[in-house]
Amino acid sequence: MTLRKYLTSRVFFGQVFIALAIIAVLGYLFMHWLTFTTDHGHEIAVPDLRKLTEEQVEDKLDELDLDYVLLDSVDFRNDFPKFSVVEQDPLPGTKVKVGRKVYIKINASGFSSVRIPDLIEKTYREAVPTLKALGLEEGTITYVPNLGKDMVLEMRYKGRNLKVGDRVLKSSKIDLVLGDGKMSYEEESAAVDSLATQLEPTPADEQ
Repeated sequence: MTLRKYLTSRVFFGQVFIALAIIAVLGYLFMHWLTFTTDHGHEIAVPDLRKLTEEQVEDKLDELDLDYVLLDSVDFRNDFPKFSVVEQDPLPGTKVKVGRKVYIKINASGFSSVRIPDLIEKTYREAVPTLKALGLEEGTITYVPNLGKDMVLEMRYKGRNLKVGDRVLKSSKIDLVLGDGKMSYEEESAAVDSLATQLEPTPADEQ
């Protein structure tokens, strides 16, 4: 039989069909084996771990065949219990495979303290970002007669005057006393002179 006749014969087409069938079966079996070994389709929804303690997180993830990694603690947030989870990755509801690690951050035990910066004679627009950068909050704003408009004259916390370098807890509200800009230079000079006169010793004091 010539090659041309063989390629057009039933025997050749039958062998091709058998070969394709074998390839199809092997491909099907390979895909099923791959699915089994990679656990494809078996996914778990990550639970919400926020506000749970590390011990509770461990118990909850063990039940789901998941693991966790503690990254670090974050600055204290009063809307979360102490030493509870504040952040997690992946987020709650994310589908993951068995054995996936969930990364968590724990709330600190309390507010840390910060030093009061030097805001005296700084403008209000300069002072507020400085406070926020340190984790402090803007409190009550009070205006008093002064030549400098919106210039910080005093810093107060719970009614007491603060000095540069005093320590307060983060998230504390710092009250600011600002100048209203309505006092003229002459009025301010007169006020200073009047105060100096009041502080001058009297003859009785000198005796």
